[in-house]
Amino acid sequence: MRRLVLALMTVLAAAGPASADRLRDMVSVAGLRSNPLVGYGLVVGLSGSGDGNAQLTRQSIQSIVSRLGLEVEATALDARNAAAVMVTAELPPAMRPGQQIDVTVSTLGRAESLQGGTLLMTPLLGADGEVYAIAQGNLVVGGLGVSARDGSSLTVNIPTVGRIPGGGTVERLVETPFLEADYLVLNLNRGDFQTAAAVQDAINGVFGGGVALALDSTSIRVRAPSNPSDRVAFMGMLEQIEVEPAGPAAQVIVNARTGTVVIGGPVRVTPAAVSHGSLTVRVNENFNVDQAATVVNGAGGTVVVPGEAVVTPDSEIVVDQEPAVAFVFDPGVSLSDLVDAINAVGASPADLVAILEALHHSGALRAALIVI
Repeated sequence: MRRLVLALMTVLAAAGPASADRLRDMVSVAGLRSNPLVGYGLVVGLSGSGDGNAQLTRQSIQSIVSRLGLEVEATALDARNAAAVMVTAELPPAMRPGQQIDVTVSTLGRAESLQGGTLLMTPLLGADGEVYAIAQGNLVVGGLGVSARDGSSLTVNIPTVGRIPGGGTVERLVETPFLEADYLVLNLNRGDFQTAAAVQDAINGVFGGGVALALDSTSIRVRAPSNPSDRVAFMGMLEQIEVEPAGPAAQVIVNARTGTVVIGGPVRVTPAAVSHGSLTVRVNENFNVDQAATVVNGAGGTVVVPGEAVVTPDSEIVVDQEPAVAFVFDPGVSLSDLVDAINAVGASPADLVAILEALHHSGALRAALIVI
């Protein structure tokens, strides 16, 4: 089997078109994936930017010092220089005990900054509740927070999140079916029946017929060597096989906030007419105020007694409508021509989204419309 591996490596070096993609960039192996880890810990050594009198943090400090043989009441502790944190990490596939991983530390309470802090030994748990790694070390914080007594403050980046490069030590191996299973299953990063068939044909063209079988639009089953020691070299050759992927599906992705349009695949528009215009309605409210008065003539002369003011509404409605612009698309026109025509009439992002949605609902837009 080892001679066959070396021979096939020579064949693979000269195989595959220059414009094709490698399988390692197109697929992932079922069972070989990263696993998220999470844990609760305590950061100490802060310069007065910790949780203060938070009960959770003081209980955490009490729990740690009690395991070290010290008896102290939680109410007697001050957590100004400590912070309760959540610790997260990603456990890559096939990591062995003793290897190191990066961890991220985020504040859980009222701490203002983790600058200068040290994470105490924290177990990191997987989804099954088992401990897979232990984290500890000095934090690297890219943010800065400064506050004054008058309430003013300055914050640069995010000082409440830090990282410890290589701060986690793997304690448990995650079992995978890579060495025991009779078959390896390759999952396409983007499912497509044509691409799955192309991957199957490319693998069979190198290793012989019947080695690979496309199960659906996403998965390709590959018969693996029976000797576990040959599987690593076999997988390395699989990853170097080059395949010409199928073209992307026809999609139109529109960002309604910025008006950005991304066109993917051969998007076409059937014959359609689009009319675009602008209608502006302005209402101006004015009031006319007349001061009423009562005139009284008597022997002593004329007396003017002020009365209640009379307010008369004076409304004005102005309607401005620009001439509508209509344009007709012939059969087979591309969506890029459509977008250029819409931009030429000065449509806003909201108008662009409305026009594309109307074309999609009418069936004239031959693509999936995704608005984000």
